[in-house]
Amino acid sequence: VSEKRQLEAELRQAQKLESVGRLAAGVAHEINTPVQFVNDSVHFVRDAFGDLTRVLTSCEELLRQAGEGALSGPVAELAAAAEEADLEYLLEHVPKALERSLEGLGRVATIVRSMKAFAHPDQKEMVPADLNEAIWNTLVIARNEYKYVAELETELGELPAVTCLVGEINQVVLNIVVNAAHAIGDVVKGSEKKGRITVTTAVEGEDVLISIADTGGGIPASIRERIYDPFFTTKEVGKGTGLGLAIARNVVVEKHGGALHFESEPGRGTTFFIRLPIAGKLAGVAA
Repeated sequence: VSEKRQLEAELRQAQKLESVGRLAAGVAHEINTPVQFVNDSVHFVRDAFGDLTRVLTSCEELLRQAGEGALSGPVAELAAAAEEADLEYLLEHVPKALERSLEGLGRVATIVRSMKAFAHPDQKEMVPADLNEAIWNTLVIARNEYKYVAELETELGELPAVTCLVGEINQVVLNIVVNAAHAIGDVVKGSEKKGRITVTTAVEGEDVLISIADTGGGIPASIRERIYDPFFTTKEVGKGTGLGLAIARNVVVEKHGGALHFESEPGRGTTFFIRLPIAGKLAGVAA
């Protein structure tokens, strides 16, 4: 039993490390985009400030000479400096550049914060957690996995704190979302079309229900009984280990006393349902 538990722990850790490694490139790409337009905006503001400096210098000279009664020369210089700087353009675009910079920095902060939350060392005991926030963090760092093939829709209902191992639930959600993206990618490959991934949360009695729906090709009836088997995968070599759903089922059912099932329709897509007892595993077992 000890050896089995040790093996399961090693497999879960290996799968998490695989996920973090796979996501790292995507996160770097996600961060690069906002950093690039922050860089462009800051360069624009720097150059604009140089133009504004010349205009302000002319204004100072105008004020100085106004006190001495000699205005014609400075007025002409101020008019020329203002025209060269294109004040109207600068007044319109400098604030926009600063807003883009702040937006980009906010995006970077969100990505880094979400990655930090996802990669946080696994907790040993179940504690109350904000499941919606955990799911949102996972979706943020998984964005590069689905953004080219699917639009994301979220309907996160109001939830109480859920007693769980939130790091492991994050891993479950990530595994299913990545599988959904791959399923949609197979359908839209070679076209400009995008599918849709819909993530919802809701309270049902003493449980919280998380559903993750995709518009992929569905799961063939011939393999539905095997999708939770360790190392079973229909993906090409290098794209999947076959551990994701096996670990997801172990986390949800064995560790949390919950339930994991799916509904699938060929050609229409698949929806996975994750049911977790709000009060934790003991409450789920008692029910």
